[in-house]
Amino acid sequence: MPDPVDPCRVSELPLDELVACHECDLLMRKPHLALGEKAQCPRCGYELYAHRYKVVERSLALVIAALLLYIPANFLPIMQLNLLGQASQDTVWSGVLGLFNTGMQGIAVVVFLCSMGIPLLKLLCQLAVLLSIRWNIGRSYGLLIYRIYHHLRDWGMLEVYLMGVLVAIVKLADLAELSLGLGLVCFISLLLVQVWLEVVMSPHQIWQALSGEDIHAGD
Repeated sequence: MPDPVDPCRVSELPLDELVACHECDLLMRKPHLALGEKAQCPRCGYELYAHRYKVVERSLALVIAALLLYIPANFLPIMQLNLLGQASQDTVWSGVLGLFNTGMQGIAVVVFLCSMGIPLLKLLCQLAVLLSIRWNIGRSYGLLIYRIYHHLRDWGMLEVYLMGVLVAIVKLADLAELSLGLGLVCFISLLLVQVWLEVVMSPHQIWQALSGEDIHAGD
């Protein structure tokens, strides 16, 4: 764990040797990590950063997997509803269109942005950042794109949409015949891949790589 810094000695230390906890604001000396190690705050236990193996390669694989899942997750049927002899297949995109066509254009735009638009933009930002590191080109643009990605993180709400789908399934189960579609499997898979990507794509190492530092030593 990093060593806390005496507040009276902060001015004596270079800024690049200090790190502050994002949760409790404890000021510490920045530790030097070996591959596979992680630094935690000694006060609250928050993970400050980690030095993971092959972070760029593993993150690229997950981003590509998420992009491949994106289209089936949003355009294949999530469920099929049979009610009074009438059958309908619902997708994420058909839900957006249904809201728009019933006069709730504002809600339709919000649902589109949070469930389709921003998640796709986040994945494209991550892909651009990782390729700029992998191919060693345009890292200054990579820095800008990565900042944009961090501003978008709180707006992609796939888990909220999934909870809405699950609640609808539970409520409709007693009223009509429901069958789950391949789209729901792809949607859950997309959500899990994105969560895994957030864990693997260590922000500390990505910032280092975009700044020109070597993050592959010891891989």
